[in-house]
Amino acid sequence: MTLGVVAAVVGVGLYGLVLAPSPDAASPTIDPTTPVSAPDVPTPSPSGSTLRAILSTADGERFARDAADALMTWDTTAFEMTDYAQVIVDAGDPSGYETAALASDVRTYYPTADAWAQLRTYGTRQWLTIDGVFVPASWDDALSQAAEGDLLAGTIAYTISGTRHRAGVVGTDAQETSRPIAFTLFIACEPSFDECHLLRLSEVDNPLR
Repeated sequence: MTLGVVAAVVGVGLYGLVLAPSPDAASPTIDPTTPVSAPDVPTPSPSGSTLRAILSTADGERFARDAADALMTWDTTAFEMTDYAQVIVDAGDPSGYETAALASDVRTYYPTADAWAQLRTYGTRQWLTIDGVFVPASWDDALSQAAEGDLLAGTIAYTISGTRHRAGVVGTDAQETSRPIAFTLFIACEPSFDECHLLRLSEVDNPLR
């Protein structure tokens, strides 16, 4: 069963998640195209520091919180956009079946390469304040209507609501903006996997409710 079918049940119709794992599926990485740096602004160079991986846990809510934080937190002067995106993809379905689709979802959460280069000129960084994490009622409805075997055991959706913050320096003035944000993470935990993994993401500001 695809999540498109599930989405139809819950009245969303946004996703194409196939929840049956495939042992032969490849595990592609994020498109490695390097963003072009703006003039006189150095591109972050590789160093001994690395981004922290998303929390390894069988607790669905803890995983969802940490994945949401990793997804929405970045600093244009510290790492490349693809580095942040790869952390999210690395927490995906270990069979690789959903990896390409997850990578496509992740790209929609980040600025384009040109926008990233422009944001770097302002030293822009972003972070998330989480206000709520909940299993949407529409997901409960979907589970109640799904036939046995349609979904991986332990599949669950968590909707995140909160505030997205951005800060940088324009000229000599420090500036910060914020706005409400909401999105849904689809994850699979025990008994399908010993630890939770991210399957797909909703569109930004179009979560399940």
